[in-house]
Amino acid sequence: MTETQLSSNLMTRRRALALGAGGLSAAAITPFAASQAAAPLTRALTIQGARYPVRGPVTDGLFSLSPDAPPPVLRLRRGVEHVFDVTNATADYTTVHWHGLRVPNAMDGVPYLTQVPIAAGETFRYRFASPDAGTFWYHPHCMTMEQMAKGLTGLLVVEEDRDPGFDADLPLVLKDFRLNDDGTWQDLWTRRGAARGGTTGAISATNWDLAPVMEAPAGGLARLRLAATDISRIYRIYLPDARGVVVALDGHPLPAPAPLPTKPETALALSPGQRADIVVVMPPGEGQMQEVLTRAPGTPRTLARLAARGANRGRRTAEIAPLPANPVPMPDLSRARLEEFVFGWSPDGTAPNNGWCGTLGYTFWSINRTPWPGDAAPGVGPLATWKLGDHVVLRLRNESPNDHPIHLHGLLFRPLRSNKRPVRPHPTDTALLLREETLDVALIADNPGDWAFHCHIIEHQKTGLAGFIRVES
Repeated sequence: MTETQLSSNLMTRRRALALGAGGLSAAAITPFAASQAAAPLTRALTIQGARYPVRGPVTDGLFSLSPDAPPPVLRLRRGVEHVFDVTNATADYTTVHWHGLRVPNAMDGVPYLTQVPIAAGETFRYRFASPDAGTFWYHPHCMTMEQMAKGLTGLLVVEEDRDPGFDADLPLVLKDFRLNDDGTWQDLWTRRGAARGGTTGAISATNWDLAPVMEAPAGGLARLRLAATDISRIYRIYLPDARGVVVALDGHPLPAPAPLPTKPETALALSPGQRADIVVVMPPGEGQMQEVLTRAPGTPRTLARLAARGANRGRRTAEIAPLPANPVPMPDLSRARLEEFVFGWSPDGTAPNNGWCGTLGYTFWSINRTPWPGDAAPGVGPLATWKLGDHVVLRLRNESPNDHPIHLHGLLFRPLRSNKRPVRPHPTDTALLLREETLDVALIADNPGDWAFHCHIIEHQKTGLAGFIRVES
């Protein structure tokens, strides 16, 4: 395609977005009001190439918001409007998706569905207020495989209205890197991995470091914000012999703290896209360590070490109260409509036309036995259309032998029942759908727009397991 044709195509899509639902103002389409008591908080962000010693030697070709450090933690205030002016300083297109946040559809960062991708040298203004406090994250939704695999995943924290009283707040952004011992890149994915469970990395890093030491007051309560941001790895988290509790999952507080996983057999599964807030009582003595591990074949992997510093604060798990609940409405099952989605394998299909946001060249996966044809494909309709305020039960059926973390943008759902395991009716945006599992979840369609619906193993998403759901106002 020539530069003139590309420019014409993008201009056509810009006009279409401006005239359609994706181009409406934030105030016109979001049901979540921003606080009128505070002025918008504005921040400039630049997506750019970076260098960093992830595995000892310095690795080139990373992506971040700075040239020599991992993406920063972005901290927001609940209900306050925030403005992010995102400039693309790379040679490729990009966007930013605010994973788990209930934002206006025009701010969701999905190429062609909600916005034109940000071209090299361009700036896009994201503007939204979050109704929810908790742990979320951000990542690109264009050139997703390369940019995420090479580091562009960051933590997004929306702070509670009142300080919950912990002694430390520690981000743990979990991500694999496919690096050789000398810091050079391996292939980011394999055909075999894409057609199965995804291609895992050579090393598991936390905040771009291998088993970093993170400090917290001795005997204090440390809040660990874990985010599984890898393109494929499912983490199974446990803290040997630790005292503490799980206080939130996927950004939303539990009604009562849950037991802390302390053994491999009770490990907490975090699939790509999922998060967990864990409060740990730190060891009482200066220099004592607490490990954060993930269960893995053979020897467990150390994700981080927590080092106790200073005098013993003598805190106890009994002091940990439930976090304040977010305003998530409860679906009424007596009036809910049923929608069924089948997630499966679609070998030997034609390659998706993912336009300027990247393609892997294969079609292996599908929803309702129809693979997603690509971000820029014309004439592609929604998987389902709902009216604003509809109550819906989604029956998610996995007919494949692989697990799929299923992510729905813009809306929250609650697991109801599974044919394979007990489930927790807790609001979430990402659910791990096990092999050959049927999982029912319920939601209220309370945010209008076209919302992406896909597997968060990026190889699966990019080879067909994606689509969108329309909520009409």
